[in-house]
Amino acid sequence: MKLWEHSVVELKDLLRRGDATAREMTQEFLTRIVQLDENIGAFLVPMTESALKRADELDRLAPEQRGPLHGVPIAVKDIISVADARTTCGSRTLKDYFSLYHATVIEKLLESGAVVIGKTNMDEFAMGSSTENSAFHRTKNPWNTDYVPGGSSGGSAAAVAAREVPAALGTDTGGSIRQPASLCGVVGLKPTYGRVSRYGLVAFASSFDQIGPLTHSVEDASILLEVIAGDDPRDSTCSTRMVPKFSCELEGGVEHLKLGVPDNSTKEGIDDSVRSAFDASVAHFQEMGVSVETIALPATEHAIACYYLLAMAEASSNLARYDGVRYGHRATIDTHSDTLETMYDRTRDEGFGPEVK
Repeated sequence: MKLWEHSVVELKDLLRRGDATAREMTQEFLTRIVQLDENIGAFLVPMTESALKRADELDRLAPEQRGPLHGVPIAVKDIISVADARTTCGSRTLKDYFSLYHATVIEKLLESGAVVIGKTNMDEFAMGSSTENSAFHRTKNPWNTDYVPGGSSGGSAAAVAAREVPAALGTDTGGSIRQPASLCGVVGLKPTYGRVSRYGLVAFASSFDQIGPLTHSVEDASILLEVIAGDDPRDSTCSTRMVPKFSCELEGGVEHLKLGVPDNSTKEGIDDSVRSAFDASVAHFQEMGVSVETIALPATEHAIACYYLLAMAEASSNLARYDGVRYGHRATIDTHSDTLETMYDRTRDEGFGPEVK
């Protein structure tokens, strides 16, 4: 097998045994990005030079200095701050913005020995569900490039599905990890709000946003979550609970688990093929010994309305900072005849795409 065919767990084992170096691994994934990504468009910024430099540094470490993700290349959605790297959020507004610091999740990845290999494409400011709303290019589904990969973390999901990278980070506000993971056939997890620090994450809707992993397997997702989760004094909404060893929960059977199925989950607005797949999945859990119970979620009918009231209000507040004064795109105005309000309006009109507007 080639290195790009392996999971995170398998790559860790190869590196531990000395069957591959961090540089060899990083170089092989970078080569695969060059070979495939022109057709897929998963990446905005492959970080070739810094990734190879990082890999060389890791190869010089003694075995006892190596972390749990030593040498493993990870892609990062371009809404997460990486110091000295462009962070565009898929928007013309930030096309020339370079982060001044690492997000907490990036610090944790680097402490674990990971290699940040590049920034992935996304719907502008994470608003969208198809990765067609990036200001730079569309991302295609690697299984069939006539289709979308989902969004807004479509670049991360497509990169993992195409095996351009073994794992990636995305963000989820209203489905932006889970939906592209489903469309691309990979594992995506939105952690419980507060489980992962949002420090360094450019905000869409602050009371919804969470950073989470996209991987090839549940085991890989559990390992990444162990690394990025945990308390952070720089994020007051972050949980102070101890981070459990999620990967250990995968051992043993599932007979002790209980699955709740909402009584209105497969009624209105669901395609027959989706309903059939859902029912088959429930039946599969029952065959494995999971206890299945029907539950009531009476507020479900109000969920979308509540989401849009809250998320759009928070988004409007968070987008107010892009006014052309402090950083980001600034429209050219006539200083003799145009007003400050004109500059604000023109800056936002030029900087924001139709979905954000």
